[in-house]
Amino acid sequence: MAKNSFGWFVRDDLPDPQSAPELFDGVLLRRILAFIIDLIVVTVTIVVASIILGILGVLTLGLAWLGYFILVPAVWVGYYALTLGSPVRATVGMQMMDIVLTPTRKSPLEGWLAILHPIVGWASITLFTPFVLLAGLFTARRQLVHDLVVGTLMVRRSPMDRFWHQEYDQYEEPWVDLNR
Repeated sequence: MAKNSFGWFVRDDLPDPQSAPELFDGVLLRRILAFIIDLIVVTVTIVVASIILGILGVLTLGLAWLGYFILVPAVWVGYYALTLGSPVRATVGMQMMDIVLTPTRKSPLEGWLAILHPIVGWASITLFTPFVLLAGLFTARRQLVHDLVVGTLMVRRSPMDRFWHQEYDQYEEPWVDLNR
């Protein structure tokens, strides 16, 4: 099993830019555009949920208005948990930009890892914006800081499917689920 620059064990079947450059072509720009699309989707969802909470607040004599305190974080966490934790492993923006999030360690991308990735991402972007974005320019696989910490890799989806099928044939006991 290989190790990354932090000394953490990573999967041996991960692609690199030298062997599969098409997987990393324009990934950083696609990530930014996907984030903007996701921001629009989440904003619309928050506006709709705010209107519904407002109406419910009138009907419940103000009790439902307490939901405003958790509305924004609940929508963000829920959105990422439902999209990244799904078999598609991509948000709406990521799907539109043809990118997918894949784990770099042997743990599958589900449950807490799907929730942890955006939380660590938001925290790192809030605290260290320039460094988080600059890291993508200097890492071989165009990983941002939160990708390295959580153990994920963002690649292009369409060429990735072909790459995984080629790698899948090389292992006797494959743990890579091609349907995820």
